[in-house]
Amino acid sequence: MRAFTSASARRFLPLVGPVLLFLLWELAISARWVNPVLLPPPGETLAHLWNAFVSGDIYGDLGATVWRTVASFGIAVLIGVPLGVVLGASESTYRSVEFLIDFFRSTPSSALIPLFMLIFGITDINKIAIASFGAMLIVLFNSAYGVMNAKKTRVMAAQIMGVSRWHVFKDVMLMESLAQTFVGLRSAVSMALVIVIVAEMFIGSENGLGHRIIDAQQVFNVKEMYTSILVTGALGYLLNLLFLLAEKKLIHWSGKA
Repeated sequence: MRAFTSASARRFLPLVGPVLLFLLWELAISARWVNPVLLPPPGETLAHLWNAFVSGDIYGDLGATVWRTVASFGIAVLIGVPLGVVLGASESTYRSVEFLIDFFRSTPSSALIPLFMLIFGITDINKIAIASFGAMLIVLFNSAYGVMNAKKTRVMAAQIMGVSRWHVFKDVMLMESLAQTFVGLRSAVSMALVIVIVAEMFIGSENGLGHRIIDAQQVFNVKEMYTSILVTGALGYLLNLLFLLAEKKLIHWSGKA
């Protein structure tokens, strides 16, 4: 009975954070720490959020952001995973290009917006390209290190048994790298969403959650602004949760000896 109660309680643990957030929000309003004009009460904001979904007003912008994020992430995976695996299979090759990878990975993607605007113009391709670039570097980095850091004991055991180099790479190193690769995928999808939102805010977009946020801010529609921010945060959380579930399902051996 106690174990059942404990398991039931754990199911509600993810709700603790949101509840604390809204309690602190309500406290800040009640204690007048923040001007209610600048930060509306959570109840009013949630009511506005509900109306946005019921009326369907937000679906177009939400769909545009989801499409750009998924497209950017897909491109990042298609390029980053194979390239990372190839570079990770030869550590000397990776070290020869490590500076370039770390340089661009450490450069804020928003700083590259002017460069991508010169190349792609003010189009959807621009937003997807810059988000793909930022996410791809994260995927590449984690995939490469996943291959390079594959458990040496398993690799040596396979080599001692006379397994060919191709099968060692395919069946041992590649499988061992999946845990690290999934860490990169989770980080990359979050990065893609962040860059897409920033691009929608500042690169002549006509739709998207970023466009919705900046438009609401410019006309001082604070309820609309916070509603869009909440939806953006929820979207990021759901994408991260999706990859956590996929990781547990596909890489169930991770961490086992």
